[in-house]
Amino acid sequence: MSTVPVHLSPLPGFCVKSATLQPAVYSPRPSPPPPPPSPNSLEPSQHGPIPIPKGLKVFVNICWDKNAIQCAMNGQDEDDSNPDGWYVPVVVSDGRMDKDKAGKPSLVFDCVYNTTVKSRTLRDPQFKIFLVELALQRIEAQAHLLLSRQIGTPNITAKGKLDPRTVNIPTALLHPTAKQPQEKKKNPLIQEIDGTNAKKDQDGGLKLKGILKNKDTKGKLKESDTPPDVNAKPAWTWDKQPDARLRLTIHIPAITHDLIKDTALDLEPRRLTLSIPLRPTFTIDLNLSDAEIVSNAQHEPTKELQDVAKMEPNRTLLLKRQRDFDVDQAEAEWRVADNVLMLWC
Repeated sequence: MSTVPVHLSPLPGFCVKSATLQPAVYSPRPSPPPPPPSPNSLEPSQHGPIPIPKGLKVFVNICWDKNAIQCAMNGQDEDDSNPDGWYVPVVVSDGRMDKDKAGKPSLVFDCVYNTTVKSRTLRDPQFKIFLVELALQRIEAQAHLLLSRQIGTPNITAKGKLDPRTVNIPTALLHPTAKQPQEKKKNPLIQEIDGTNAKKDQDGGLKLKGILKNKDTKGKLKESDTPPDVNAKPAWTWDKQPDARLRLTIHIPAITHDLIKDTALDLEPRRLTLSIPLRPTFTIDLNLSDAEIVSNAQHEPTKELQDVAKMEPNRTLLLKRQRDFDVDQAEAEWRVADNVLMLWC
């Protein structure tokens, strides 16, 4: 089987803790011989078989890297045995010995997924559980260990240091666009601010590189508040700023600070996805053909949504003729008092 060397610099995601259910001997995969230790070194070598007792703690670092194998999710990759399932490749490291907080021996594995799956774990608990189970299964198959499914979640993003490494990936598993510049695209971003403190449009907002959550208690739903309409579709507009950036204004009915805490905004060069709890997912997809854009607007399920969508085809088609969204320089700003999300890209 032909392979391609790929350099990974994993970024920490989250860490889970399991334990071995039976004794075993773990033999790491063959690797180049290490340099001879110093005659004064008292550190034991971790190369060679490692005896594993029953009940040994096993830490699993779930990590992200843009160079890991591109994923295909929920029908985007054909699987005859499970056409509605997920197919998500993962790179599993060799185990390494470490110590837990009590100073007792433990075993650590890194499971590296493509960065594109990160945002989904933030908004889809079932998918996050799936990634953990997949990691455990791959470790069991690779290390010949039996791991407990009584999972702990230590308050750390990773156990130990995540060192860069080069792995050999089968050529057949590489995504055909893996070497394209777009692979660095998906960059979740969101911020919430009070409407009274909102910056003026020309200020451009605050630069964000992740999902920021306001921990204030203000803005919570009151008994007198009108419940949000779960079928309401956000209205949106766009314009071009003097600095050539595109500005999108998305009006979201009855948005609250509590909803924002679990909201995710994903931006790609030709696609925007906004996921708000209890609301339909809002998407602007410029990859669609002109006919698909018009057809989608004409097939809204209710008259109210059809009315909202009347002007959407022209708006989307005009935006489609513009340049790609500038993902790396994108900035976003919540204006809660105005029920608006501003995005500069």
